[in-house]
Amino acid sequence: MQNKVKLQDTANQPTILNPPDKTAPIDKTTEIFRDAPIPKAVISNIVPSIVSMLMVLVYNLADTFFIGQTKDAYMVAAVSIATPAFLLFMAVGMLFGIGGTSLISRMLGEGKSQRAKHTSAFCFWTGLTIGVIAMIFIWLFAAPICRAIGASNDTIGYTSQYLNIVAAGIPFLIISNSFSNIIRADGNAKTAMMGMIIGNMANIILDPIMILGLHWNVAGAAIATVIGNVVAALFYLRHLLSGKTLLSIHPKDYMAGKGIAAGVLAIGIPASLNSILMSTSNIITNNIMSEYGDMTVAGLGVAMKVNMIVVMLLIGLGSGIQPLLGYCFGAGNKKRYSGVLKFSLCLAFSLSLIMTAVCYLGAGPLVHAFLDNPDASEYGIAFARIYIYSGPVMGLLFVFINAIQSTGAAIPSLILSISRQGLLYIPILLIFRGLFDSAPMLAAAQPAADYLSTALAVILFLYIYKKFNGNRS
Repeated sequence: MQNKVKLQDTANQPTILNPPDKTAPIDKTTEIFRDAPIPKAVISNIVPSIVSMLMVLVYNLADTFFIGQTKDAYMVAAVSIATPAFLLFMAVGMLFGIGGTSLISRMLGEGKSQRAKHTSAFCFWTGLTIGVIAMIFIWLFAAPICRAIGASNDTIGYTSQYLNIVAAGIPFLIISNSFSNIIRADGNAKTAMMGMIIGNMANIILDPIMILGLHWNVAGAAIATVIGNVVAALFYLRHLLSGKTLLSIHPKDYMAGKGIAAGVLAIGIPASLNSILMSTSNIITNNIMSEYGDMTVAGLGVAMKVNMIVVMLLIGLGSGIQPLLGYCFGAGNKKRYSGVLKFSLCLAFSLSLIMTAVCYLGAGPLVHAFLDNPDASEYGIAFARIYIYSGPVMGLLFVFINAIQSTGAAIPSLILSISRQGLLYIPILLIFRGLFDSAPMLAAAQPAADYLSTALAVILFLYIYKKFNGNRS
């Protein structure tokens, strides 16, 4: 007789889940979750996710790189200052993307395909509404927003121009960021990857044309960004309306009740809080660093871009395994869940070490690709090497974050999400500010927070995993 696993859903109500019947028909898009060898299942899910994240990385680097070719460090600083505000709206996409992916993958593991459709429709229409509201809000309050996020008299004109144009693409940004994750939940990882590639390639191709060719500078970067998000969103809409997916965005399938909104938000809010707090911490850091001058802010912005090479690669690995872990958890398959996790941790640690070495040794050439101002470049290289100190553990951190999210454990996910960029980083940053009158030492607050966050992630996961394995009937 098969064992039953007693789990907690996102509404904290106990449910009994049975491992799936191997003789029951299963959609081909989810077959790899259940039956493929673990290395094949992991690789087939993380490769598209990593490629998507690398495309996001290139997309993020492109604006700064081509703006850097104007040889105007104030423009580079302005784009760096505007980025945290932009991240706030990417966080909304992550809220529905990660929260929706977690719930949908568990619903499919439990065989509840109709609830998966309700969930995807809820994520689409709610995210779109928030995007329209956010777009209007920025148009009304762009100038005070720019001042609040650290723009100086020398950079506010560029920052405001960039933010006003980018605002037009916020609804499309939220849709593309949401469904680049959600589409992976029913096994369409390659489709999710292609949407990111097409949208980001549009942005990358248009950047040099609009920034350098047409001499639109910061405005050109913003317009290219908007077009890239529109292209990606339209690609996902085409897929979702094709009838070749288990998901739905049809208005008739919209449902917020019966635990759907609660299930998405329970995991989505903690996941998005990480991005929101990252944005908030970047704003605080920019304001503090601005005391050392605009060139320090420009160097910091470029160092963050260099650090993103490692971070985005490892986020891709972690988010790539979440649907697989969620399916195994929903199906009650403890053995496969453990196997996927162990293989992913080994892979993540190996990639972390390799990328740490690459980015530390290559910090000089990477920074000089964006900046030629000697003062800004000097700061950029120093900051980039300090940030990469946490590289060896970053892969482990993102795997454990996604492993926790895959279980639907809302409170541990919330604790972890508010820790790395909030509960830990901001106090450490303020303590370092009180102790050291040095910009590089302030940058060291980030790796300190990353190591503490990794330790916390391990502790929280072991607690959840012990409950998972102990709940037998």
